[in-house]
Amino acid sequence: MIYVNGKETENCKNLSILLENSGFRRDRIAVEINGEIIKKSDYDKTVLNDGDKIEVVSFVGGG
Repeated sequence: MIYVNGKETENCKNLSILLENSGFRRDRIAVEINGEIIKKSDYDKTVLNDGDKIEVVSFVGGG
């Protein structure tokens, strides 16, 4: 299991797949895994491990 924004989630082994399956828009988020910010260019090659703690922050525009 992994944790996304504090909620236990089944591990899907790859960050890109996790984000896609969870409905996140890659162009509007920032991702941190175990306290380390992940570059967008590394999403496709980032392997997820059991116990990882992932925080996804969405950017919202407005005025």
